[in-house]
Amino acid sequence: MPLQTPPLRGIHDERGAKFTEFGGWDMPVEFDSIQTEHAAVREDVGIFDVSHMGQIHVTGPDATELMQRLTSNDVSRLEVGDSQYAAITDDDGIVIDDTVVYRLPDEGETPQESHGDGDADGEPTYLFVPNAGTDEATHERWLSYRNEWDLEATVDNRTDEYAMFAVQGPNAVDLVASVTADPVDDLERFEARYATIDGVDCWTARTGYTGEDGFELIVPWADAAEIWTALDCQPCGLGARDTLRIEAGLLLAGQDFDPEDNPRTPYEAGIGFTVALETEFVGRDALAAVDAAGVDERLVGFQLIDRGVPRHGYDITTTESRVIGTVTSGTMSPTLEKPIGLGYVPVEYAEPGTTLQVVVRGQSKKARVETTPFIDTV
Repeated sequence: MPLQTPPLRGIHDERGAKFTEFGGWDMPVEFDSIQTEHAAVREDVGIFDVSHMGQIHVTGPDATELMQRLTSNDVSRLEVGDSQYAAITDDDGIVIDDTVVYRLPDEGETPQESHGDGDADGEPTYLFVPNAGTDEATHERWLSYRNEWDLEATVDNRTDEYAMFAVQGPNAVDLVASVTADPVDDLERFEARYATIDGVDCWTARTGYTGEDGFELIVPWADAAEIWTALDCQPCGLGARDTLRIEAGLLLAGQDFDPEDNPRTPYEAGIGFTVALETEFVGRDALAAVDAAGVDERLVGFQLIDRGVPRHGYDITTTESRVIGTVTSGTMSPTLEKPIGLGYVPVEYAEPGTTLQVVVRGQSKKARVETTPFIDTV
């Protein structure tokens, strides 16, 4: 099948971007260099085109119940303008995907009528963001359970209707504030509202995937070019996005968990804080049992002490060379100038300071378990 393309594929090409396949999309992996783009986000501000991420829109009288029963967090706590990180789990409590859920203004309320603040009066409306390439399967999952539970909710896959940009870095707030007359700098983490940029209403959320401050903007597909142009800063690709998120200790679906190849519960993956056991959702009972019994393995961060770079799939061993785990993510940290990574190990080897080994190209390299995130984050 041909790769899907973001709305700015041509603009990125003209800018000299290099491209890679990711989740069925043809996406820019770098514009200048990973190091340049990484440094811009850590020290100044950069912008990512993340239009490959899914966009699922849910509204109707039973929208809250549907979202509550299919995500692990407590959706009922969200007021208009709030968002939350959550897991999507199967009956066994295995993470199928991770997502951010946004509570939009009520259905029928225009962006001009509400900037996403205050109490809701009409039918609740949500937008949630599944990972690249999973939007169709996620849409079908929501429709299937809606029909099985006989709930009244409209579920639309709007991935092809919206572009998504992430503006990240210590100067990201000033940049976004400079191109809109609407207040955005007063938003707290995981709060959102509509802001108008060049006459375009953009859902502007103080969220991100880099460990830095900033916003993710969801904009109409047709208006993507003018918003991208208005946000004049260093363009960044998926290469820098990966090094930034590893430094921040953040998960990548398909690498740090995979329901087929590396099935993990939220507790193993270090996102147990997304599990609201007081709610009812698919996988809740299984996760309650895991919570009570504890886990056998946990995702940890580590730093290589010896020279080398850890990569996905490398073995993690004891100091006696007994294999106990596998690297899920790894890189040479541009900020720390040290090789770091993530991987699952038995809980008895998960304490910070524990000495391990990582097999790099057939050679055992000394490693030390570290607390994540590896850097200071917002």
